[in-house]
Amino acid sequence: MTNAAIPVATRLPAARPDERSLARPFVRRSVELNYGFTGDGTDLESCTASIQRGSKSFHIASLMLPRKTRQAAHALYAFCRHSDDMIDDTGRGPDALERLRQRLDLIYQGAPADHACDRAFARIVHDHAVPKGIPMALLDGFAMDMEDRHYRTIGEVKDYAAGVAATVGLMMSLVMGCGDPWTLARAADLGLAMQLTNIARDVGEDARNGRLYLPQDWLHEAGIDVGAFRRRPRFSPALGLVVKRLLDEADHHYRLGHAGIEHLPADCRHAIRTAALTYQEIGHRIADNGYDSVSRRASTSLARKLALVLRARRVVRLPSALGPSLQAVPADVSVAHLVQAAAEAFAQQKLQAPQPLPGISGVERAASIMLALQARSREDRLAHRLERWQKAARLA
Repeated sequence: MTNAAIPVATRLPAARPDERSLARPFVRRSVELNYGFTGDGTDLESCTASIQRGSKSFHIASLMLPRKTRQAAHALYAFCRHSDDMIDDTGRGPDALERLRQRLDLIYQGAPADHACDRAFARIVHDHAVPKGIPMALLDGFAMDMEDRHYRTIGEVKDYAAGVAATVGLMMSLVMGCGDPWTLARAADLGLAMQLTNIARDVGEDARNGRLYLPQDWLHEAGIDVGAFRRRPRFSPALGLVVKRLLDEADHHYRLGHAGIEHLPADCRHAIRTAALTYQEIGHRIADNGYDSVSRRASTSLARKLALVLRARRVVRLPSALGPSLQAVPADVSVAHLVQAAAEAFAQQKLQAPQPLPGISGVERAASIMLALQARSREDRLAHRLERWQKAARLA
């Protein structure tokens, strides 16, 4: 089933007045008043620690990004992860989502709350003109997780995936300096594909936690009683066909996403391709398990992940039939409004004249040199670590 089968009027969200708002500058204490340090480095280290704990796959991929892009990616991940953890925390209060929305308001006002991820995120969304509607959609996706939501169609599943995953792809595209509508649409495709893979992998775990993200019309077509499955999750060949169908849908978006990767800056392609191939590999493992993701959970070994790092150095070949029509493929309905908002913000930023830099005092210059040397030292350590991992992958 494709989006064409779903009435567009029922899929497009209503526009909100502030979703195209851009963030105000984050005004912080000067280095002279802050003992020679801005605090940016400490915040970024906290964000890096978050991705190291939360996702080995994304962390490995991020190491291949240029330093500035990698730092931005860590800041984005940290804010998204922190927000997700707040929603999933069993001890959270009923106002957790509202508090996150208030914190997002403060971020866009240029006065973030006292959290490292909020401060780092505030810098990124301002510097890269990320419209407020994109992180708002992320929080809307988390809101769906708090409800006992039933996803009737694949279109509704993609609406959820657009919020919790495609938003990250859009923000990363803006961070990498790619804001044309076509490239943004392909970044969103990659986010959709990854989230559909997540759903396919976690069918059993989600069902045991009272959640079901599979399209209910697909389940009905396969002869599966949705209520009975929710009460007692069990694998069946019919369920396997539904999981396969979902992975086929993910593969469609992976193909579009890989085409978009070739439009990214050359020094970013390897990292993004690594992340895409790593998630596609999860789908392959699910297939190897007979599409049983109820009694088994697909995983990828570290050795295999490192092998994919090497494979990602080469361009992924796409089906020849996809080539002629590729440039005409529009954004998926689920992300079209977000792609448009991001493209407009990017164009607006490019039209603005660069602001003259203020004078730099001797203390600020010395502090900048110290921070640059510290960053270069971290760069060297990361490069040596990645070299060791690549060598281990070749030996594996």
